[in-house]
Amino acid sequence: MQARSSFRTIEAFTLALRPLPPRGKGGKSAPFVPPQCVPAENHAVNPHDELRALTSLFPDRPPLIAKAEHVPAALTPEPYKGLLAHDHHMTVTMEEFHGSPVEVRILDRRQDGESSSRKVVLVKAGTDTVVQFGIVRFNFSYVTPAVRDEILAGKTPLGRVLINHNVLRHIDLGAILRITAGPGLAAALNMSEGDLTYGRLATIFCNQQPAVDLLEISAPLV
Repeated sequence: MQARSSFRTIEAFTLALRPLPPRGKGGKSAPFVPPQCVPAENHAVNPHDELRALTSLFPDRPPLIAKAEHVPAALTPEPYKGLLAHDHHMTVTMEEFHGSPVEVRILDRRQDGESSSRKVVLVKAGTDTVVQFGIVRFNFSYVTPAVRDEILAGKTPLGRVLINHNVLRHIDLGAILRITAGPGLAAALNMSEGDLTYGRLATIFCNQQPAVDLLEISAPLV
């Protein structure tokens, strides 16, 4: 996918490429060791197109996102930088950060042949505490029927399915986003409309093929 030189307004939200100034330190004292960070801007991804493509799978009225801005990994504030700017599964990273296993809850889904998409939240196991919102688009052509069936069952977070089946995989970080919640995201993450959080766009390559496209947005942490 080729990056483009300019970004446009998409429906109810604007994706701006201007870097954000460094923000003050915040965060929590949880014993979380962040994975090694990788610079999002080194990957050939157009955040405008990726975000529009994924959010358009489940068009929300009122809108999911009010505004989203690309943030270089180096300028992403903690604890979001450690949580998002890496090439590991968010399932594992969320569990380490929050000190709890997570469970997946499917909010919506759609199927088109070998392509399947779903809108989900991750919650702390045994609770209603939401830690992440996500939109996931799968291409099942690159995984085994057993992996496909477990993903479609919707009982286990995606990252855990791929780990349990020992799928040869690589996660490509596309972009870090600073996100202003619209009504849809506010409801999903139990946050106030207009509040800020951070998320990321990523692609999972399974057996060296681009099998999964991801929008992963953390619940507010600071």
